[in-house]
Amino acid sequence: MGWVVRLFDRRDTWLRMVLLDLSGVSYLVFGLDNGRQPTAAQLWLAVVAFVAAVALCRWPVICFLAQAALLGVAMWVLHDTTINQVGSSWALAEVAVWARRPRTIWLCAGLLFALYCVLSIPDSPGSLRSELFGVIVLPVGLPLLLGLVIRTTRELGVQAELRAASESRAARADERGAIARELHDVVAHHVASMVLRVGVARHVIPELDPRVSEVLDDVHGTGTTALADLRRLVEVLRDPGGVRGEAAITAIEPGSLPAALGAAVEVARRTGLTVDADIDEAVGEIDAVRGLAVLRLTQEALTNVAKHAGPTARAYLRISVDDGAVSWEVADDGRAATELPSVGPDAGGSRTGHGLIGMRERVEVLGGRLTAGPAGTGWLVRTVLPRAAA
Repeated sequence: MGWVVRLFDRRDTWLRMVLLDLSGVSYLVFGLDNGRQPTAAQLWLAVVAFVAAVALCRWPVICFLAQAALLGVAMWVLHDTTINQVGSSWALAEVAVWARRPRTIWLCAGLLFALYCVLSIPDSPGSLRSELFGVIVLPVGLPLLLGLVIRTTRELGVQAELRAASESRAARADERGAIARELHDVVAHHVASMVLRVGVARHVIPELDPRVSEVLDDVHGTGTTALADLRRLVEVLRDPGGVRGEAAITAIEPGSLPAALGAAVEVARRTGLTVDADIDEAVGEIDAVRGLAVLRLTQEALTNVAKHAGPTARAYLRISVDDGAVSWEVADDGRAATELPSVGPDAGGSRTGHGLIGMRERVEVLGGRLTAGPAGTGWLVRTVLPRAAA
């Protein structure tokens, strides 16, 4: 019955009425008995019924009342009332499909039945029982039954979609729970172990060189920060609704973004990289969501430079804001021979790194497009995050 639901879509009501009008025109031209021509009164009532069907299609109850009134007039003045009978019956079917309250449906059906009983049955040559049965079955019962079947089918379809959406949400919740357990039990455990061992090393090694101590302090601080981020990520995965409003998890305060970017650059420099940073002061005025994206992209890109171009490479960070759009790029001089994997239609290469995949997904969520590929002897990653919608 899915095709029935699509055929009786609310947005296509006007189309159904146009098709009904065309069938009425065909009846007037080809369907009259013995080649008779329609009378002037029949034509006028038909034209009014055709226009009312299309003009009032958005208001099914009003359309039904208009068609019922035209049927009453036709029963008084016409011998052949087929056009107006079909119009009123179809209007009753539309009411049965779209009326908000069941009482409206039964009131309209009762009105149409009463109209037939008062104006049509007394002049009929057949018996009262057969005429009542004919009215109940054909002009009233059949359209009413059709409308109720379509209404029930549509409601069952909506309920099925809601159940499917609920099951999908439950499946995603289970998947997030499984990921959270893996992060907590595997990744967080190993990171915590590394942080603990670095902390122990700082105290047990005698006469530690100050430079080595500084490196160990930096590793310990970075690991502690990573553990805190992992804890927050696990909380998000286990209960995304309960922590959605926390800016510390989902975004970064815009005013703190320049300092956070400066800290990311300093961390990269401690690994041995030479980083030339050109950061527009206006980044402190962009929205929190894009601010977090810029920070994460910078951290990932500088990490990739140290990983693939070597710790002695030179990196170039450029961030600018122009009319609300954020232009971001990181390039390096390619000291090491190792090549980065490429991302984007314009970049070559056959391998795909998960870091660049994550960067691309983060950018695409915000409506941007990340490109990465060789640039001279090094590598260039760039994107433009469009202005956030108001």
